[in-house]
Amino acid sequence: MRVREKGDRGVVQSVVLFLGVSVLSGALAAGLAIPFAGLAGFTTEKTHDTLQDLPQQFDEVPLKQKSTILAADGSLIATLAEQNRVPVKLSQVAPIMQKAIVAIEDDRFYEHGALDLKGTLRALLRNQSEGSVQQGGSSITQQYVKMSLVEKANTPEEVAAATAETYQRKVAELRYAIAIEKEYSKNEILEKYLNLANFGDGAWGIEAASLHYFRVHASQLTLPQAALLAGLVKNPTGYDPTNSMKRAKDRRDVVIKRMLELNVISVAQANSALKTPVIDPAKVSPNKLGCANSRYPFYCEYVVAQLKQNPAFGKTEADRAEFLKTAGLTVRTSLDPKIQAAAQKSINDHSKPTDSAVAAITIVEPGTGLVKAMVQSKPYGGKRNQTSYNYNVEKSYPGGYGGFQNGSTMKAFTIAAAIQKGFPLNYKINSPDRIDLSGKKWSTCDGVATAEKGYAPKNSTQNVPVPTMVQAAQKSTNTYFLLLSQQTGLCPIARIAASLGMYDAQQNKPLEQYPSMTLGVGYVTPLQMSAAYAAFAARGMYCKPWLVTAIKGPNGKAINAPGADCKQALAPEVADGVNAVLHQVMEPGGTGSKLKFGKSELAGKTGTISGNLAVWYAGYSSKLAAASVVADASPPYHDLIGQTLDGKKMSDASGSGTAGPLWMTAMQGALRYYPTTKFVAPSDKTVRGDVKDIPFVNGMNPEDAANKIRQAGFEAAIAPGTVNSEETAGTVAYTTPRQREGAPEGSTITIHISNGSQKNQPSPRATTTSQPPATTKPPKNPPTINPNCPPWNPKYPNCGGR
Repeated sequence: MRVREKGDRGVVQSVVLFLGVSVLSGALAAGLAIPFAGLAGFTTEKTHDTLQDLPQQFDEVPLKQKSTILAADGSLIATLAEQNRVPVKLSQVAPIMQKAIVAIEDDRFYEHGALDLKGTLRALLRNQSEGSVQQGGSSITQQYVKMSLVEKANTPEEVAAATAETYQRKVAELRYAIAIEKEYSKNEILEKYLNLANFGDGAWGIEAASLHYFRVHASQLTLPQAALLAGLVKNPTGYDPTNSMKRAKDRRDVVIKRMLELNVISVAQANSALKTPVIDPAKVSPNKLGCANSRYPFYCEYVVAQLKQNPAFGKTEADRAEFLKTAGLTVRTSLDPKIQAAAQKSINDHSKPTDSAVAAITIVEPGTGLVKAMVQSKPYGGKRNQTSYNYNVEKSYPGGYGGFQNGSTMKAFTIAAAIQKGFPLNYKINSPDRIDLSGKKWSTCDGVATAEKGYAPKNSTQNVPVPTMVQAAQKSTNTYFLLLSQQTGLCPIARIAASLGMYDAQQNKPLEQYPSMTLGVGYVTPLQMSAAYAAFAARGMYCKPWLVTAIKGPNGKAINAPGADCKQALAPEVADGVNAVLHQVMEPGGTGSKLKFGKSELAGKTGTISGNLAVWYAGYSSKLAAASVVADASPPYHDLIGQTLDGKKMSDASGSGTAGPLWMTAMQGALRYYPTTKFVAPSDKTVRGDVKDIPFVNGMNPEDAANKIRQAGFEAAIAPGTVNSEETAGTVAYTTPRQREGAPEGSTITIHISNGSQKNQPSPRATTTSQPPATTKPPKNPPTINPNCPPWNPKYPNCGGR
C-alpha cells in the first residue's frame, strides 16, 4: 500500500471530494447506525447551514496526560490523572500494532482520503443485509475527529452532541476529517489516534494500555497482544479482558483473522496467536491513581494542596486541580524514602492503628526546610481505625488536623528571647515548686496581660531551688520560665516564635500572649515545631517547610516552582546559645537524657500540656530536626493516662517517656545516613550575657537598696520572709542574681532580707539557705489542675507542664 503524505492531496481535490459526497456520505455514514427513514429530514438547506457553521480548520484537543509526583530519589509517590495516558511517537509503537489497528478499523487507511467511499458503501450494504450494525464505515481519521470532539466536551450535553447519530454531525465530522487530512500525513494521524484512543480499564493511549495489560512498552508488543488492544477500541468496556476474558478473546480472534484475510500475517502466525492466552491476570497493573493509593497518602495530599495554590496552574483552585491531573507534569518533592522509612519504623515500633491515642512525627532538614518525612499512627482511609486527618499539618489545608498545644517545647522561644536580650546562660531566678502569680503582670506587644486570681502554677519535676537557665531547661522548671518570661516580656517571645513559623494552626492567627505562654500555647503542629527547631540547628536561619523542589512539563522543560524560602530570623550567636542550653537537656540530669544516642551532639525539649491531653518531644542535630507528638485527637479530649498506645494502657504520660521514644527511634534511623556533627559553641559574650554590674546593697535598708537598684537600671523586688545571714536582721542579706554575677539592664533583681542568725558566727561567711520568694503560702490541698486551666484550650495552659 502506498502511504500518502500531507500535501499529496490538493485543496481543489478535497473540496470536490467533499461537495461530491457530502450529502451521500451523510446518508451513507448515518445509514450505518440509523434507519434510512431519517434521510427524508436531511435537506440540502440543512447541509448548507451546517457547512456555513463549521470552522475552516480543526483545532486539536491537547492530550490529557497523567502527572506524577516523585520522591527526592525519583521513586513514584503518586499518579494524578483523569486519564492514564503516556503519549509516544509512532516510531515507538511496534509495527505489528500499527498493522493490527489499521486492519480492523480501516484497512484502506493509507489508500483513501478523509472518507473511504468503498468501505462505507460495503459496510452499509452489509449492515442493511444483516439488519443491524455489523461493520463500521468511519475511517480512522473520522474516528479521531469523533474521539477529539468527545475529549473536548466539558458537559454531558456536549458529549451527547459529539456522539449524536445525526446527519448534521456526520457532515461536520467529515468536514473536520478533510481539514485534518490536509494538515497531517497518514502516519501523523495514526499516531494521534493511537495516543487518544480509550483501551479500557482506565488505560488511555497505546503506551499506557501496553504497560497496563502486559507490563511492556508499546514498542515491544507481540501479535496476540497487539490484536487484543486493536480490538478494544471499538468497545473498551465490553471487550475489556478484566471484565470478560471470553468476550475479549472472541474480539481478539476477530482481529487476528482479519489480519490473516488481508495477508498481514501468515497462517502459522495466526494459529500461534489464536492459541495464546489473552492476558496474564497477574501481570495486569492496577490503575492506582491519586494520593489515596500512594505509599505516602498524607504527605501526597499536602503536596497537592500546595500545588493547587500555584497561580501558574490556573485562575481558580478548580482550574489548578484540573491542570494537575491533565497537564503531564513531573513533580519532584522533598520526601526522602530512607528517612520516611525510619520515621515509619518508629511509628510501627511504638504505636498501633487501633490505639485510642494518636502519634505523629515530622522530620525537617535545617538550612533548607526540606520536609524529609511525615508519618502518623492512624493510616489513611475511611474505615475503622483509619482517618483522613493529617495530624502533622495545619487546619487551613483540607484534611489538616490543626495541631495541639505544645506544652513546654515553647520554653525554647523564651530561652531565645532571654539570650537575645542579653541574659547570661547562668542567669539565676528563685524558682519555688509552686508560686502564686495572681494579679501579676506581663508586658505584651499590645499592652499588659494579667494573671487571674488563683493562678498558682507548680513544677512537675524535682528542681534546684535557684536554678540557672541551663538547669531550669534541664528540669523544665515551670516557675523559672514564668518569671523569666515576665522579665523578658511576652512580646519578644511571640515575635521570635512567629519569625520561626509559629502561629495558631487551628485558626490561622498569631499565637496568643498570656501569662503562661512560655508553658505552652495552642495550637501548633509537628511540622511547625520541627521547622522552628530546625532554625536553632541552622544557627538562626529559618526556612519555611519546603515540599515541592522541581516541576517539569510534558516536554521536560522546567516550570517555575517555589524554591527554598529562608531568612536569618535569629542572630547566629543567639541560636548558638539556645543550642547550648537545649543540648544540656539531653545530657545527664536533663529530662531528655535517656533519649541521647550516637556521637552527634543533640538538643531537644520535652512538652506536656495541661491535663496530659498531649505530650511532645522536639529535638535536633545540626543535620535533621524532628518533632513527635502523642495526643488524644477525638473530642471530647481526655487525659492520655488510661488511653492506649502501642496496644497498652498508659499509666503515665510525659514528653520524655511517651513522645520521646518515638522521636529517638525515628532520628536514630534517619541520622545514620549523616556524618557525626557538633553544634557551634556559643561565644563568651553569649555565655556571660550583656550584663551590667549590680550595685552592692548588702547590709542596706531594703527600701533604700531597692531604690539604688532601680537607679542603676534594673527592676527590684523584695522577697517575702527572711534568710539566714550574717548581715543585721532586717537589712539586705544578698540579691538574686548575686552582685558579682551582674544582670541584663531592665531585669529584675530580687532582694533577700537577713534574719541576722549568723551575725556573730566565727565563720567568715556561713552558707546561706534561701527561702523561695513565694508571695503567699501555697493553698492547702491544691487541685491537680488549677481551676484557671480548663482542659485543651485554657487561657493559662500547662499548669503542670513538663
